[in-house]
Amino acid sequence: MSESLDIQKLEVNIQTCRQCPRLVAWREQVSRVKRRAYRDQEYWGRPVPGFGDPSARIMIIGLAPGAHGSNRTGRMFTGDASGDFLYPALYRAGLASQPTAVDRNDALVLHGVFITAVCRCAPPDNKPSREEIAACLPYLRQEMDLLPNLKGIVALGSIAFQETLNLLGKKSPQYTFGHGVFHHWDDGSPWVLASYHPSRQNTQTGRLTTAMFDAIWQKAVEALNGRE
Repeated sequence: MSESLDIQKLEVNIQTCRQCPRLVAWREQVSRVKRRAYRDQEYWGRPVPGFGDPSARIMIIGLAPGAHGSNRTGRMFTGDASGDFLYPALYRAGLASQPTAVDRNDALVLHGVFITAVCRCAPPDNKPSREEIAACLPYLRQEMDLLPNLKGIVALGSIAFQETLNLLGKKSPQYTFGHGVFHHWDDGSPWVLASYHPSRQNTQTGRLTTAMFDAIWQKAVEALNGRE
């Protein structure tokens, strides 16, 4: 079976997961009630798998689907403010075919990147519990294992950064989160580059600017080319 078919099988496993009762109840409630602006749309209302290039050399990891973003569209970072900031940056860096992501059926194609998250269900208040994170992490580990060309990981936000290090066996007090922090090892593990999350809270307050975010993707591309 090819790598892409393996990923497709994993997608089915993720989409049918019901491990966490609180998250199942919340994601399904949101899908029934809906936001007024999307009242005429059918919400995805299920766990959201990662997506992207099966030959990706970079994995992008966020925290969890947004209640009215990915939980509505069924695709990571699609349909909300975070995606509205992320995809133009990827497009400018040559990592996406277009600067917008509207739904699962638009024409977006990712070039050399795979986008995923620590958790697959939209959590209340965007705060998954430790138990919910632990239950979901095996899916992230499997996605990493199914990307044969993976060289590096861009972690969006502190939780994504810490959980990525945990999965790589790099848990240590010396690895602290910060925008632009870069770690690499000589044991074959993917390098890890940290960024502030492109949430509305960060982008509208100026904590994360367009220039700061563009610098992250430039640094990631340079790391792939051995210039970091």
